Amino acid sequence: MMKLAVLAAAAGSAAAFAPASNGRAATSLTAEKSKAIPFLPNPENCEGYVGNLGFDPLSISEYFPVDYLREAELKHGRMCQLAWLGYVAVDLGLRVPGYPEAMSGATSATVHDAAVEFGAMGNILVWIAIAEMTSWIGVSQMLQGSGREPGDFGFAKQYLEGKSEAQIEKIKLQEINHCRAAMLAFSGVVTQSVLFEKGFPYF
Repeated sequence: MMKLAVLAAAAGSAAAFAPASNGRAATSLTAEKSKAIPFLPNPENCEGYVGNLGFDPLSISEYFPVDYLREAELKHGRMCQLAWLGYVAVDLGLRVPGYPEAMSGATSATVHDAAVEFGAMGNILVWIAIAEMTSWIGVSQMLQGSGREPGDFGFAKQYLEGKSEAQIEKIKLQEINHCRAAMLAFSGVVTQSVLFEKGFPYF
């Protein structure tokens, strides 16, 4: 009888330190899975956004407003589309009127140092700062519930007039896909040009 009591006490003590079941394991096993990463749960906060494939391996959408994240994605994507075009155009020999002689022989990969020496980088910084401060007004209003859509600065709105919701969604999907492709393309172009030290097509 004494042995039975000791075993019961030991079992009770062990149970006291066992992790309590809160149902999370069952929830994570039965939750909808991401299309992009099937072994991770689907990021629910990304639902309803054009181009959403459930790619959020770091769960960033749980810590930041998704409107803000989409704004950043569109901004970086648009800049990379312009950057890729500019990077390649310079390496193909395109120069703007008044291009300084000190930078005439520079490539896209080497022009930074020449631009710093010439003093152009300060001007670029000023214009970028003005653009960022101006754009933040719209972003701030969006985060406060103004109804503004991410990336909407009112440009070329007439292009969407008369189009159905399905057509508008298709255009938005095309833009976000081009943005994502451009971010990869620009990083690839820069990497190739630096590694191989060759002009376009960089191999």
